[in-house]
Amino acid sequence: MQKRTVMTTLTRPLSLLLLAGGLLVQPECAQALSYDEAGRAPLPIPVSERSLQTDQAVPWYTVSKENHILEGAIFDADGSLLFCDVTDRAIRRLTRDKKLSTVLTMPDGFHASGLAFHRDGRLFIAAGHAARGLGCILALAKDGTLATILPTQAGFIPNDLCFDKMGGLYFTDFKGTATEPEGGVYYLTPAGDEVHTVIPRMARANGIALSPDGTTLWATEFCRNLLHMVYLQDATTPMPTGSFIAYRFTGPAPDSMRVDADGNIYVALCRQGRVLVFNRYGIPTGQVLIPGREEERNIRTTSLAIRPGARDLYIVSGNSQPGTVWGSGIFAAQAFARGLPATR
Repeated sequence: MQKRTVMTTLTRPLSLLLLAGGLLVQPECAQALSYDEAGRAPLPIPVSERSLQTDQAVPWYTVSKENHILEGAIFDADGSLLFCDVTDRAIRRLTRDKKLSTVLTMPDGFHASGLAFHRDGRLFIAAGHAARGLGCILALAKDGTLATILPTQAGFIPNDLCFDKMGGLYFTDFKGTATEPEGGVYYLTPAGDEVHTVIPRMARANGIALSPDGTTLWATEFCRNLLHMVYLQDATTPMPTGSFIAYRFTGPAPDSMRVDADGNIYVALCRQGRVLVFNRYGIPTGQVLIPGREEERNIRTTSLAIRPGARDLYIVSGNSQPGTVWGSGIFAAQAFARGLPATR
């Protein structure tokens, strides 16, 4: 058999090490890996997002000196900010002059994670019971009466919700894992008697938002780092070529989202201490950073709200790192455009 010798042209200098039985060709590295200023931080901004317009939020209100998990920020018709204190299993109201009160203490071991106002004034609540793997949707009337809208027997774990102009309710089902997607986005009809699937097989569907004109539905997939964009043919049917993955996030993890009057989408990134902003086509255009994120403080950024008729942006964030107690609070920044009304 004829032997062939293959010669390879090498473009870098080589070191030749003499070994028993032959030579080992070892390339000389021109430069070893080294941290730059951005890469040294525990939560560097991904390279593809470093050139985005960036705003730095400022501390606005301290909710607790303990590491509470905060969620579900929205505004009511009076301009007060409502949010969920998951740790204390309570819904709080913070007035314009920063007076904090409790709207509701959640019953039976449930916690609230998402809030939305019906046009009749009722506060709809996405509720879950982590220990029991249960979820439901409740409604709190102005007189304090609490009613069950979607019972635990329905089999969902609602995480967030939003209404359309007809009074129908979109909600996310926070179930599954990255490899076993069991959640999705669903629609509860205005009469409250039917639930329809809109986006199936999602890995812990989380945030949900509807464009100002009601034609585009947005949802985040927490365990697979995805931003879903759906052009709607009707309330529950995507257009034939209208369902997209608009964005794939780097690092953990897309949580709740809100839309402004221009159709921009604001996505809270849990465990990154920032909010990423997209235009109405799902293209990233800006970001808001939470102070302390460089030291891994205030990184549990879960939700946000934009004041109706104004550009005031409020972000709820906290801490959950083992062995640290840094508190939880609300941070303020400016949005690209005005917030939408409290109800559609």
